[in-house]
Amino acid sequence: MTTLETPASVDEPLDEADALTIGRRIRQLRTTRGMTLDELATAVERAPSQLSMIETGKREPKLTLLRTIAKALDTTIDALLEAQPLDERSTMEISLERAMKGQTFQALGIAPFRIGKAIPDDVLKALLSLQGEIERLNDERSATPEEARRANVELRHLMRTQDNYFAELEAHAQSILQAVDHPGGPLTQRTTSDIAAHLGFTLHYVSDLPQSTRSVADMKNGRLYLSSTVPAKADSRTAVLQALSSRILGHSEPRSYAEFLRQRVETNYLTGALLIPESHAAGFLQDAKSRRAISIEDLRDAYAVSYETAAHRFTNLATRHLDIPVHFLKVHESGTITKAYENDDVNFPADRLGSIEGQMCCRKWTSRVVFDIPDKFNPYYQYTDTGNGTYWCTARVEASSEGAHSVSVGVRFDDTKWFIGRDSTNRGVSRHAVEVCCRRAPAELETQWRDKAWPNVRTPRTLLATLPTGSFPGVDTTDLYDFLETHAPQA
Repeated sequence: MTTLETPASVDEPLDEADALTIGRRIRQLRTTRGMTLDELATAVERAPSQLSMIETGKREPKLTLLRTIAKALDTTIDALLEAQPLDERSTMEISLERAMKGQTFQALGIAPFRIGKAIPDDVLKALLSLQGEIERLNDERSATPEEARRANVELRHLMRTQDNYFAELEAHAQSILQAVDHPGGPLTQRTTSDIAAHLGFTLHYVSDLPQSTRSVADMKNGRLYLSSTVPAKADSRTAVLQALSSRILGHSEPRSYAEFLRQRVETNYLTGALLIPESHAAGFLQDAKSRRAISIEDLRDAYAVSYETAAHRFTNLATRHLDIPVHFLKVHESGTITKAYENDDVNFPADRLGSIEGQMCCRKWTSRVVFDIPDKFNPYYQYTDTGNGTYWCTARVEASSEGAHSVSVGVRFDDTKWFIGRDSTNRGVSRHAVEVCCRRAPAELETQWRDKAWPNVRTPRTLLATLPTGSFPGVDTTDLYDFLETHAPQA
């Protein structure tokens, strides 16, 4: 609060918040005393327009003028400088004035307007309630890293409870495939195009797709835009199906990080269910089990999908149709776990919230060892002894725009008999639940270098990022709408 301790403070302007509050207080005191604006202006020897701007908070009053106004209103300057407005109406007016100058109103494109006496109290309350709800939703959706990890843990718990099998998504996939008369087996590009047509979309490949998007659906004109530049080893069907999956499932703007994450999982699941239909793949895998020849590579090749897609899809079907609990890991070349799933009680490293993603994978685990294997053509198999039993894993390394990743699928020792690669002689011992396993350097190295090394940590961006706000998470809507306007068919 501005004080009167020294003459130098007499003409210091008040801040904007004080100006709003004091202006309303002056107007309330003036009307209570039955004075018009002109009468007060005459009493303080100022123009009525100047006082009007002070009462509406558009001009910052100086303390010398406030003393004169206080005297004219038969009150004290302390009464004018009290923190609280005089009544509920003044409180609402001040709150709305501040809101109109804030980011929420500006983001909505609402220009500030004059709050006149004719505006009912109920209207002010409604506007403030709407503004508060918008800010609450934005705060809720802008998840902190901790909130993101909590949401991820809850979703992974749900997946584990259901053995990573979602019957309603399988039913959606079956319904769509039946609608386009898909005979079963691998999904062709032609059938993918038929699915788009069934849903009312035509496919358009463009070179200027907004950088923050993988595809853009023009709901008004029934057009689905995709990039004309397909990265090497990328599956052109996947981008189409992921975009269509959101339409099939009726996804709307996520209201929280948990909903955003759930939508992403549903989209990827449904895409996998369309590429590798349950009705055909279940029999394929059951036959492989009967021959003790289950192979993620064979599933990949049979349906012409990526290894990661085949591995994901295997986790959807393995427990439900083969009665085999499994685990899945995707690990960045830095050693950071980026995706994980398990229902076989494997003991992955986790933080205090139970989050596996973002943790360092044990360097003795198959997912890390595979990076050092020269043979990139054949899959790598390894048995790993842990404090929770022995597990067998099959793993591959795949390149991505963010560097190399390993993708691995594993089972408990007793279930290894169903898989190709069970005769592997590769063995490892992992005690990642114990710090001395690999998270601490050998004693002789630590003694030599502990005080002589200072690394500049490269923190993975995705582990710290919050969910971006906006109509579509992470998408520059200006680029998006400009793009749609440019490509919309001419009437």
